[in-house]
Amino acid sequence: MTLDLQAAARTALACLDLTSLNDADTPADITALCRRAQTAYGPVAAVCVWPRFVAQARAALPPAIKVAAVADFPDGALDLAVALADIAAIAQAGGDEVDVVLPWRALLSGKATEVAEFLAEVRHASRPLTLKVIIESGELGTAERIAQATRLALAAGADFVKTSTGKTATGATPEAAAAMLKEIAASGLSAAGFKASGGVRSVVDAAGYIAQTEAALGADALNPQRLRFGASGLLTDIEAVLSGGPRTAATSAY
Repeated sequence: MTLDLQAAARTALACLDLTSLNDADTPADITALCRRAQTAYGPVAAVCVWPRFVAQARAALPPAIKVAAVADFPDGALDLAVALADIAAIAQAGGDEVDVVLPWRALLSGKATEVAEFLAEVRHASRPLTLKVIIESGELGTAERIAQATRLALAAGADFVKTSTGKTATGATPEAAAAMLKEIAASGLSAAGFKASGGVRSVVDAAGYIAQTEAALGADALNPQRLRFGASGLLTDIEAVLSGGPRTAATSAY
C-alpha cells in the first residue's frame, strides 16, 4: 500500500506537542515556539515547555492549543515532593497538561509498589489536567519492562503513556510502541492514549506510529485525544510535505 504522506502529515500536525525543553531556553525561545505552533496549515495540539514558561505560553496561545509542561523531568527520580511541586506550578500558571517521568530506575530495581504509589499521588495532584506518563522505554530495555511500566501508568489513571523524555540515547521505537499499544488495547480503557517522543523527526516516522496506533486502537484513535507526537523538529518536515516543498532527508526506523 502506498504511503499517503499528505494524510500522515495532517494527522501528525493535529497530534503534535511542539516541544522546547532545552536547559538554556529563554522567554524569546518560547515566544518563537508559540508563533511556530500556529501554522499556515492549522494549529498543533499543544506546546510542551518547562513549568517556568507555562504562564507565558498560555498567554501567547489561543485556547485550542494546549499548554503542557514537564514534571520530575528528565531524571525520573522517585521523589514525590519534586513531582508535586512541578505539578502545582503548572496548574497555578494555567497549564492544561502534565508530562511526568515515571521513576524508571526504581522500577528496574524492583520497586514496582513504590512506583505505583508515586503515580497514584501524581494522578490525584494533577486532576483535572491531562496526565501523560513518560516511561523512558529506551532505558527499560525489554518489552516486558515496557509493558509493566505501561500497565502501572494506566492503572494509576494516566491519560497517555509516552515513550521517552528525548534526553536518553534511545527514544521512541516501533518495538516500544508495539508493547505500549498492546497494553493500552488490552486495558479496555477507551480514552487512554499513546505518545511517541524522542527521535520522531520525519513524517515517515510519524506515519509508522500512526499505522501502529490505528492497528492497535482503531481509526477512531487517530486524533489528539488518543495520539500525540512529542517533537521539536517534526514540524519542519510536516510543513514541507504539506507545502510540496523540498524536504531534508532523515533516517527513519520505518
